[in-house]
Amino acid sequence: MLRDSRYEAKMQTSPIPYRMIGASLFASNIGSGHFVGLAGTGAAAGIAIGGFEWNALIVVIILGWLFVPIYIKAGVVTMPEYLKKRFGGQRIRIYLSVLSLLLYIFTKISADMFSGAIFINQALHLNIYVAVVLLLLITALYTVTGGLAAVIYTDTLQTIIMVIGSFILMGYAFDKVGGYNSFYNKYMTSIPTNVSANINATCYTPRPDAFHIFRDPITGDMPWPGLVFGLTILATWYWCTDQVIVQRCLSAKNMSHVKAGCILCGYLKLLPMFLMVFPGMISRILYTDVVACIEPEKCQAYCGTSVGCTNIAYPKMVVDLMPNGLRGLMLSVMLASLMSSLTSIFNSASTLFTMDIYTKIRPSASEKELMIAGRVFILGLIAVSIAWIPIVQTGQSGQLFDYIQSITSYLGPPIAAVFLLGIFCKRVNEPGAFYGLLVGLVIGLARMIAEFAYGTGSCVNPSNCPKIICGVHYLYFALILFGTSCVLILAISLMTKPIDDKHLHRLCWSLRNSTEERVDLEVDTWDTKSTLLRAVITSTYDPSCWKKAYNWFCGFEQSAAPELSPEEQAELQKKLTDTSEDPVWRNVVNANAIVLLTVAVFFYAYFG
Repeated sequence: MLRDSRYEAKMQTSPIPYRMIGASLFASNIGSGHFVGLAGTGAAAGIAIGGFEWNALIVVIILGWLFVPIYIKAGVVTMPEYLKKRFGGQRIRIYLSVLSLLLYIFTKISADMFSGAIFINQALHLNIYVAVVLLLLITALYTVTGGLAAVIYTDTLQTIIMVIGSFILMGYAFDKVGGYNSFYNKYMTSIPTNVSANINATCYTPRPDAFHIFRDPITGDMPWPGLVFGLTILATWYWCTDQVIVQRCLSAKNMSHVKAGCILCGYLKLLPMFLMVFPGMISRILYTDVVACIEPEKCQAYCGTSVGCTNIAYPKMVVDLMPNGLRGLMLSVMLASLMSSLTSIFNSASTLFTMDIYTKIRPSASEKELMIAGRVFILGLIAVSIAWIPIVQTGQSGQLFDYIQSITSYLGPPIAAVFLLGIFCKRVNEPGAFYGLLVGLVIGLARMIAEFAYGTGSCVNPSNCPKIICGVHYLYFALILFGTSCVLILAISLMTKPIDDKHLHRLCWSLRNSTEERVDLEVDTWDTKSTLLRAVITSTYDPSCWKKAYNWFCGFEQSAAPELSPEEQAELQKKLTDTSEDPVWRNVVNANAIVLLTVAVFFYAYFG
């Protein structure tokens, strides 16, 4: 018989311990886009971009202590599924699934493929699109033949490789510039030579506040109110509501392992400032004329794009600075980070598409059909992402990480608003959530489309986009969009009928410990479909060797699964939704959370 995929998804991944959860969270987040993007923006503007990473030290605590307990008690597998249980109807769930897949294209797949191809291009001088295809072939092989559990275990190994390799490169880099004090002085004087007299000096001179995270709220390139408040909204969307991240937490052994994994991830997120941002700044010192290139013609010759070459800061240092053996190690680091990120995205995108979209188009689809549809969909997703790479290459004046964060600022805040209000305000209902999402999307797309239409330009050739549209920093725009969405959601909800408590047990914070039976707003069509399929489909033959090989490659079950009785299903459901903790381990993880928050405050204060 076919397995009930909703239960199977949790059964297969439930034994994952905290150390692998934490490593997988970190590896899934840190892709080649971070190596290229963080180092590139560090080379261009200093350490402020590292504040994006340290913000996660706080938000992962919010994830483990506030959001994941609700998801577990709700008994959900995907984030759109949670919204369906919380609000009812299909339109919010489908909206979020489609938007999540678009964000995968705009900010994850295309950006990771582009950044990975930059490194391969610098190391092997391959055409950037040939490099993309080769990387995808390798990634697809073990994504298709693995699954979430395989992805998490490979993430753990890849995290070790990434950290060790990056530490080695950081040591070489600081040795080359003569230590931290020399690094500071040399960065502030790393000005390219042979610059045309008609170019403003501010375009190629290091910023005076390059070694400060908190910058002027008006004139700063990364204004501190946006970094503190606007970024927290984006981080809440990413860390607390994104399928790629939450899926890992839901696979933990128990609630204490979820929290411990979040804490481990938080400590690992301290590293990118030292392993990526600082080396990127050192690359500007060592290769000033190339990395700090400002004239369009010269930049085109150096790196193939006219808006600047800071994106090659990290790959160029690896290729030119490290000896052959260690250069190969760093190549494996980049490949590991790229594949880790892509496998996580492919796995989650396939889940979203098959469970939240395809089953609405084909309600009677068999499990084998759903798996094939997921594979085909991933191929289409890859094709669109490759076509989007030229946009990524020139977005936000050639700053890859700024491009990723700006797209997130235009599309993510309404989703964060819906999840936050849905969990912490039980008065919010489906019309409020849906129209808040819809209006928020229209406002965000208006800004994003205008920016693409006018172009973001560069310091030498600034964009002519009207200041009233593009003049607001994207982090400030995220704050405005979040506030607007919250007001709309609350206003419309208060003007329409509330949801009865009987539909909200264990779906919102105030009812999280309720023991009353929840009456779902709608019957879960996935469970109904699976029950019907089990009743009519059985496996009654012994497949051939070729058939077994085919099933193994595509991830199909090789043998029949036992059918669970209603009592067994109820017991399994109780186990899967259990958030109880051993008192000793609860105190241990709570104490470690306080230590992590203290560390975050210290680093912010020291580099502020």
